Amino acid sequence: MLQQTQASRVVAHYERWVSEFPDPATCAGAGPAAALRAWAGLGYNGRALRLHAAAVTITERHAGRVPADRSDLEALAGVGPYTARAVLAFAFGEPVAVVETNVLRLLSRSVAGRRLSGAEAQETADRLLARHAAWEYNQTLFDLGATVCTARSPGCPICPLRDVCSWRAGGGAGPDPAAPLRRQSRFEGSDRQGRGRLVQALREGPVPRRGLADAAGWPDQPDRAARVAAGLVTDGLARWGAGRLILP
Repeated sequence: MLQQTQASRVVAHYERWVSEFPDPATCAGAGPAAALRAWAGLGYNGRALRLHAAAVTITERHAGRVPADRSDLEALAGVGPYTARAVLAFAFGEPVAVVETNVLRLLSRSVAGRRLSGAEAQETADRLLARHAAWEYNQTLFDLGATVCTARSPGCPICPLRDVCSWRAGGGAGPDPAAPLRRQSRFEGSDRQGRGRLVQALREGPVPRRGLADAAGWPDQPDRAARVAAGLVTDGLARWGAGRLILP
């Protein structure tokens, strides 16, 4: 849920999810449609399908318990190196460093004084890892990046790293090494918005072909709605049944 979504938006959804699906076996047995319904309000609905697929794998191959091995974690649907490291560090207390957007920004400014690539940031975090306190190390970097070394208005005067920060040592007058490279494409009026509307409509029930345009919010663009619906089917987020679009 935290992939591409802020923690403050996730909490309530997470609590509802674990109430409905208290373990992987329950999620796996409920089916992908139930997972998509429970995901309502979070967006990027493909994550729900991947989480359900991961639950199936955990149930079938790992006796219903999330594996504590990195290769096994990365074999799960939707789990890449970052998520695998996060699970190892925060769930199992393993001495691994975790780098996400906030940590990348923090390390670029405070340690390197220049923009780091993802691989460079991971190497830096690994090198600095406090192995005896890996959970605290990772959580500290997460919190500093999220609350102090923020993207647009970093709180340099209150930052505990201000006396050793490479960017601040240069007076902070040079280009921000962590300045955003590009703005996200506009959501309003986009295909992504229409996809989200269609999935939300499907949570409430099947949508007939003639109702796709209205459900997507484009009553005058039936061809566009049909194309987006086809994309949902291709991505496994929906399927056709008796001339109606339904959840998988």
